[in-house]
Amino acid sequence: MIVSKRMTANPTTVTSTTTVVDALQLMRDNKFRRLPVVDSGKLVGIVTDRDLREVSASPATTLSVFELNYLLAKMQIKDIMTKKVLTISADATVEEAALVMYNNKIGGLVVVDDNLQVIGILTETDIFKAFVDAMGLPQGKTRLSIFVPDKVGVVHDISGVFKEQGISMGSFVCYPTDDGQYEVIIRADIKDVKLMTDKLAALGYPVHHTAQIGN
Repeated sequence: MIVSKRMTANPTTVTSTTTVVDALQLMRDNKFRRLPVVDSGKLVGIVTDRDLREVSASPATTLSVFELNYLLAKMQIKDIMTKKVLTISADATVEEAALVMYNNKIGGLVVVDDNLQVIGILTETDIFKAFVDAMGLPQGKTRLSIFVPDKVGVVHDISGVFKEQGISMGSFVCYPTDDGQYEVIIRADIKDVKLMTDKLAALGYPVHHTAQIGN
């Protein structure tokens, strides 16, 4: 799954000389949370709704409403934008993008082409949707959770049970646990859950939890 398939293409941008008032209105009207700042086709910064809120009116200010509005009307995006912008390429994987966002504690990435031109924006909402789709949650499958040891052949053993029952796995994911094992999460169309869990248990892979998720 690559970024270009999940990003919002041709995102709305502002220039560094756009006023804070205009940018704030643009965000409110379109429910944006961030705007890339582009001058002459070049990415020069990014501004978020948090940046704009921090310079907007608050009960703590000692300025009058009229004084504050006057200052905001003159203040430009270049005065508050973040100049060091984290970017990612359109052909990067969604996993790479998620890791960059996670490590830097940010909610979005600007997507650029080989010429560093802004071509999209990827947000935490896009990442979340990609995760939901990858897990096959909308399709309404049965979810099995199995704790397995770290040894060769586990996947072969488990997949063999599914093959024997003529069941195709919708998704298969492994997560390391704190005790050195792995939690295997499988989603599939399983008609007889008890039969499947019994067969897995017979091979030494007892099912820890089952759930029906989605439609």
